[in-house]
Amino acid sequence: MILGIDASNIRGGGGVTHLVELLKAANPIQYGFEKVYIWGGKYTLDCIDDRNWLQKREENFLNKSLPYRVFWQKFILSKRAVELSCDILFIPGSSYSGNFRPYATLSQNLLPFEWKEMKRYGFSWQLIRLILLRIVQSSTFKKADGVIFLTNYAKKCILNLIGTTTGINTIIPHGINLDFEKDVKLQKDIILYTKENPFRLLYVSMIDMYKHQWNVCRAVANLYNKGFHLRLDLIGPAYKPALKKLNQSLESLNNYPIFYQGQIQHKDLKDWYSKADLFVFASSCENMPIILMESMVAGLPIASSDFGPMPEVLENNGVYFNPEDSESISSSIQILIDSKELRTKMAKKSHASIKTYSWQKCANDTFQFLQDVIQKKGRK
Repeated sequence: MILGIDASNIRGGGGVTHLVELLKAANPIQYGFEKVYIWGGKYTLDCIDDRNWLQKREENFLNKSLPYRVFWQKFILSKRAVELSCDILFIPGSSYSGNFRPYATLSQNLLPFEWKEMKRYGFSWQLIRLILLRIVQSSTFKKADGVIFLTNYAKKCILNLIGTTTGINTIIPHGINLDFEKDVKLQKDIILYTKENPFRLLYVSMIDMYKHQWNVCRAVANLYNKGFHLRLDLIGPAYKPALKKLNQSLESLNNYPIFYQGQIQHKDLKDWYSKADLFVFASSCENMPIILMESMVAGLPIASSDFGPMPEVLENNGVYFNPEDSESISSSIQILIDSKELRTKMAKKSHASIKTYSWQKCANDTFQFLQDVIQKKGRK
C-alpha cells in the first residue's frame, strides 16, 4: 500500500512537531505501507528526517500564501495522489476540500468548536477566521473515511456539534517529548522561602484570550498580600489584543514580582522548568495540552484549570481551579504551597503517569488506524 500525507497547511508549531515526531517513530512497512509521500512547503519538509520509505515532495504553491495552498489542495492534490497510486490520504491539518478518497484526518484545534471560547475575541478577524475554520473542519470530519481525535473530551465536543461522521473514528493521543524530563523536584517548606529567594511559579503558554494570564497574575498578587514570598514568570508568544490586556494587568500590579519574559526558544525552556517550584496552567480550551504534559515530565507539582481535557490528562495528580476566577486560582495554588508533602506526592504521580504517552505508540496506532480505514473502505 502507498500512503500520501498532505502537509500543505502544516506550517509551524504543534502541527510540525506532530509530523516530525510521528514520522521519526513510524515503521509503516509493519502496517503494509511500502511507500509514504508527503507534500508540503520547504520549511515543513526540511524539519522532517529522511527515511528510506519516505519521499518528500515540495511544491511551489505550498511555499506561498493561504489562497495558493487552498487552490493546490482542492485542484492539484487529488491528481498527485492518483498519479502516485496512493491507497489513502492522511490530512493532519484538519481541513480538506479535494475529491480523493479514501482520506483520514486528525483534529488538532478545538477552539473553532467551542463557541464560548470563540466569543472571547469579540467582533474581530480572529473570530471570523475561527468561524470559517469551524465550517471547513466540520465538513472535513463529516466526510472523512477516518477521523483521529487526541482526547475523549475533544471527540465528545466535536461529535456533539457535527453529529455522526461518514467513516470510523478513534482516539490517539500525541506522544510527549522527553527532552524536558527531570527527576521530581525536591520540595521545601514554604517558610524557607524569602523575598530574595522566592517560591517560583511558572506559566508557559501563548498569551491569548483563553489562557487567562491576567487572572493568574491577580491570584499571585492575592497570595503575595497574604505574606507568601512568591514570584511568577509568564512565558510565551502573544496575540496582540491579549498582550494588551496582560500589560494592563501588569501595570496595575507593578509592585509585585510578576514578570512576562516574552517568547523563548523551545530548547531554552528547560532552564525555566528547572528554576520553577510549581507550574500553573490556566487555559480554558485545549485539544491536548502539550505544555501541561511537558510540565509533568519536568517533575513539577501542578495547579491546573479544570476546563477541557486537563483532568483527563493530569487525572488526580494536580490541584484544579476555575481559570475564569482569580480567587479559585489562588486557593488551588495555596493548597499546594502550604504542603510540601502534597507537592511531592502530586509531582511524583504526574511524572510517572505521563510516560504512558509515547510517540512510538502514537505512530503505531496511527498507521494501524490508516490500515483499518483502507480495509473498511475495501469491504464497502
